[in-house]
Amino acid sequence: MLKKEWVYREILYQLENKNNSFTQRNLAALCSMSIGNVNKAIKPFVHMNAIDKKHLGFRVIDVRKILFYWASMRRLDRDVVYQTFVDMPVRVVEKMMPSCLFSAYSGYKFRFGSGPADYSEVFAYVGSEYMSKIQERFPKDKRKPNLIILDMDDHLRKFTEIPLAQLFVDLWNINTWYAKEFLDSLEGVMNGILE
Repeated sequence: MLKKEWVYREILYQLENKNNSFTQRNLAALCSMSIGNVNKAIKPFVHMNAIDKKHLGFRVIDVRKILFYWASMRRLDRDVVYQTFVDMPVRVVEKMMPSCLFSAYSGYKFRFGSGPADYSEVFAYVGSEYMSKIQERFPKDKRKPNLIILDMDDHLRKFTEIPLAQLFVDLWNINTWYAKEFLDSLEGVMNGILE
C-alpha cells in the first residue's frame, strides 16, 4: 500500500469517529511520515473541493470524494503476499487464521455480525511474523485462490478492527458479484456514520 493511502485511511477513520478537525502535523504523527508527505497526499482533495484547507489545518467538506478517490486508486493486488486454495469452508478457514485483520467479506461479517450474501474467499491482513503459520496451516495449492493474504502495513497495525473505509476500498477492488452486495450494504451503513 502506498504511504499516502495511510493518510486517507487515517482521515476517514477519524471521520468515522466523529473528528472533522485535522492538522497536517497530527496526521504526520499518526501516520509516521513527514508533514510534506501529508501535504502531497491531501493536495488532490484541495483541487476537488473535498476539504477546506486553512494555514494550519483543514476540515473535510465532502467525505464521499475522498472515499471514492481512494477506492479508485487502490490496487489491492499490490498488497497480496500469499494466496492459495483451501479445500475447507470459509468459516473453518476464518477460525484457523492466526492474528490478523479480516477484510472484504469476513471483515464485514465480523464487524456487523452477518453479511448480505454468502462468500467463498477469505481476505486478511497478516503481519510478516505470522506468515510461516499461514503457510503451514494453508499450504500452497495452485487452484483458484480462495485465501488471499494481504500485507499488514505499520499504520494498519494500530487498529484492533478493520476501519470501515479500508473495508470499503478493498471490497471496491474485488471482482465478484457478491462484492457488490457487500459494498452496497456497507455504503448504506457508512452513509449514517460518515455524514
